[in-house]
Amino acid sequence: MGKIKEYSNVETTVVWEAEKCIHSAICAKGLPEVFQPKERPWVKIDAAKTDAIIDQVKQCPSGALTYYMNAEGDKTAETLETKVEVLENGPLLVYGTLKVTHKDGSEEIKNKTTAFCRCGASNNKPFCDGTHVKASFKG
Repeated sequence: MGKIKEYSNVETTVVWEAEKCIHSAICAKGLPEVFQPKERPWVKIDAAKTDAIIDQVKQCPSGALTYYMNAEGDKTAETLETKVEVLENGPLLVYGTLKVTHKDGSEEIKNKTTAFCRCGASNNKPFCDGTHVKASFKG
């Protein structure tokens, strides 16, 4: 398993899974006072209100950023209605809880947002790994 970091304030914990990150920078552009990729630690959890942080985390296209509320026993984020969005020149985003069956028959559950490759160049198929940028994918 790849690197996983947690950043907590009193109300919530933001979880970052480095392996899933496609470096879209949506977090840094949307809430730059909190998400500062060039700094360490790169998540300044106390730099904004919890609601603003949660709203921004929900926009993460890869699902690398998730959150849970720190209330005792609550380790789940809200359940999302299934929704599909095609990003211009980028991945297919599927929001919600999915069971993905791989070509070898193995299964995995994906929660929140899953980015599927549309360019065909990902080294992490069927998922997007950000290669579409280097490949100059248009679509």
